[in-house]
Amino acid sequence: MSANDTVIPFLFESLPVRGALVQLSSSWQRMQEGRQYVEPVAEVLGHAAAASALIAQSLKSDSNITLQISGDGPLSMLVMQCSSKLEMRGMAHADLGGAALSYAEMVSRAQCAITVDGSAIERPYQGIVDVSGESLAASLETYYERSAQIPSHLALLAEPTVAGGLLLQQMPGSGELDEDDWRRLGMLAATLRPDDMRAGVDMGLLGRLFADDDLRVFAGRDAMFRCRCSRERTEDVLRMLGEQEAMESVQTDGAVDVTCEYCGRKRRFDEIDIKRLFALPGPSSGRLH
Repeated sequence: MSANDTVIPFLFESLPVRGALVQLSSSWQRMQEGRQYVEPVAEVLGHAAAASALIAQSLKSDSNITLQISGDGPLSMLVMQCSSKLEMRGMAHADLGGAALSYAEMVSRAQCAITVDGSAIERPYQGIVDVSGESLAASLETYYERSAQIPSHLALLAEPTVAGGLLLQQMPGSGELDEDDWRRLGMLAATLRPDDMRAGVDMGLLGRLFADDDLRVFAGRDAMFRCRCSRERTEDVLRMLGEQEAMESVQTDGAVDVTCEYCGRKRRFDEIDIKRLFALPGPSSGRLH
């Protein structure tokens, strides 16, 4: 198992609370490769990566989660996708105008959407909440409280080399939880620090965080960066663009270059490629990835 990209689920033996701890290193650094994210944007993207892995680790097999923030503020778009296999990718678009903006300022007039879909999901589910609070963690806690009625504590961290976090959730139908206990667990989760992520997450860290509680810790799972882009999906995008505009680009630049926003891979289509593309039947799927 990779010590750098790991999700560790756990339960409290005497409390109706479940949790998960995540550390992302290689996958998080790969998401930043070739991108010049300024620090506030990179931090939010790292928080989104950690949060998506924490949520996805409890999904049914062959399902996916997409966390998306969109609006007309400085951070206009952030997308993070993670599968039940903990394969993930993410990107962000932002224009801070050189200002050192806070999270609340970056996501002003934005919404946060969480979509769960996949072959194991009979009906895709989407929950949308206005972005609130001073951090993505606070926004997601609000999402769970309002959309899923699952009280949650979430601590998220991100630096250039490592991202991580901790999720605690009350388990519906598993008995009453004393409010003092729930508040205490939230305060303990909030003590998670970047040094903990750099040192690596393991049972020892959980034992230190929750020293007065008995935990049942499950086997950790690997997380990894994986992009779902392909030439076929890129061709679907070009079909959406239209033959006339694609040919105009070829005549101007000699070819159409399409770069994946998630992994940075560039695919080139020359005039012969474009003519062949539009001579073929339409896209096999109406869904873009």
